[in-house]
Amino acid sequence: MQEFEYHRPVMLEEALEGLNIRPDGTYVDVTFGGGGHSCAIFERLSEGGRLLAFDQDEDALANTQAIKQSNTQATFTFINENFRYLKNFLRLHGARKVDGILADLGVSSHQFDVAERGFSTRFDGALDLRMDRRGEVTAADLVNSLDENDLGRILRLYGELPNARQMAKAIVRARSEKAIATTTDLKEAVSHHLPRGMENKYLAMLFQALRIEVNGELEALREMLQQACEVLVPGGRLVVISYHSLEDRLVKNFMKSGNFEGEIEKDFYGNVLSPMRMVSRGAVQAGEAELAVNNRARSARLRVGERMES
Repeated sequence: MQEFEYHRPVMLEEALEGLNIRPDGTYVDVTFGGGGHSCAIFERLSEGGRLLAFDQDEDALANTQAIKQSNTQATFTFINENFRYLKNFLRLHGARKVDGILADLGVSSHQFDVAERGFSTRFDGALDLRMDRRGEVTAADLVNSLDENDLGRILRLYGELPNARQMAKAIVRARSEKAIATTTDLKEAVSHHLPRGMENKYLAMLFQALRIEVNGELEALREMLQQACEVLVPGGRLVVISYHSLEDRLVKNFMKSGNFEGEIEKDFYGNVLSPMRMVSRGAVQAGEAELAVNNRARSARLRVGERMES
């Protein structure tokens, strides 16, 4: 497989197994990133096979050339858009029905490592957190404009921070003295509310909350899952790798029941009324060998669903 500049694909073999790839099938990687998963899928396609890849981050475009060179038989299409527009752009590119969809959620290694993107707590950089830099609202905009109650709600819901209210209060107090413009500014604003020995964990939860809000991640995920169900052929597979409980809960509930509450509906005969069935009984986790070389896989949970007959 081609080596890509900035991404080590998480649970690659498990994802490929879950997709159950047919060489002449049509597949979609809705989170292209560094191209690692896409390349492995594309190399398994033959004449008539097709891969379409979505990524809202323009930096991902740099990896598309290597993909195209890895297989001269199949067809590759890159779509620089959010996966929440899955159905519309598949239709635009003549792929109304597909055999498999892969989503590796969260932030790519490249995004974490570029200081000016603001995703990492390790670097000082602009407090941006936009996955699509065409978006108008940054994390700095949020922390400098939201009132204390709304800010606290975001930190509690999306970061699951136990002390969300205190952190929100500290941010509002800090911005009254000077605008919070960088990652360091934000870290300093909440420094007194980071439990000893858990500083990095709490900062990660804080940044996660702001990132989810800036990018509308959970809303986009809901929309993608619903559209995936519409475009998959019967027997088509949906493989999703998630990195926190908020994402994983939505994925699990949808694959189990066809809704995001996880409420099972049954017909008169007791058959489950859901457009999907779960292929994996529970979440698949990375093995020890992968964890030893790829720390990002530690929080990853992979689930596989299959489209049922209508």
